[in-house]
Amino acid sequence: MEIFLIRVGTMAEVIEYLPSKHEALSLNPRTTSVCVLERQIFDFLGYQWAPILANFVHIIIVILGLFGTIQYRPRYITGYAVWLVLWVTWNVFIICFYLEAGDLSKETDLILTFNISMHRSWWMENGPGCIVTSVTPAPDWAPEDHRYITVSECFLEYQYIEVAHSSLQIVLALAGFIYACYVVKCITEEEDSFDFIGGFDSYGYQGPQKTSHLQLQPMYMQIPLDNN
Repeated sequence: MEIFLIRVGTMAEVIEYLPSKHEALSLNPRTTSVCVLERQIFDFLGYQWAPILANFVHIIIVILGLFGTIQYRPRYITGYAVWLVLWVTWNVFIICFYLEAGDLSKETDLILTFNISMHRSWWMENGPGCIVTSVTPAPDWAPEDHRYITVSECFLEYQYIEVAHSSLQIVLALAGFIYACYVVKCITEEEDSFDFIGGFDSYGYQGPQKTSHLQLQPMYMQIPLDNN
């Protein structure tokens, strides 16, 4: 029985026998992108420029991570994992900001708007059950393009909604980091095992060489001698 080893062109064909695993590994970036898009919308409504910029970068990195997962590119996935560490750090800062940890103050600090406006979180006026009342006349220090309002009877204060958003992003980032490490491990192992059996031989596939078992033998002719 003859066994032939053929060369497969791409790693996608090599590990095509794991479609369910592949779909599961790409599920986390998709879920993360949906959640961060939802957060981006509310940050736009609240003119939170620093979170808007951070969310935009996160969306780009998530897309690259998803591309790396689908195309089996370990470098893209590794970059995605490194970014998730920074993303967790950013969301921890957001939680500390809204909970006013240390010297941070959500009322006076305008870090999230780059100090160019006095806007607050969109949830401050639009939280569940919140009643907004305009105060007139506005104080002298209030900008002309801003309203001076009071908010009362909220079922959930806006800072806790923002903390919940950041906490969800931290959970998704931790899950994404674990997924990214697992994907890189799987791809690396598949590449090593495939290279071991000669799948990436640069000379390509060569068919079996047929050798002939016949050897040339000298021929002798016997010529009868005439005695006459």
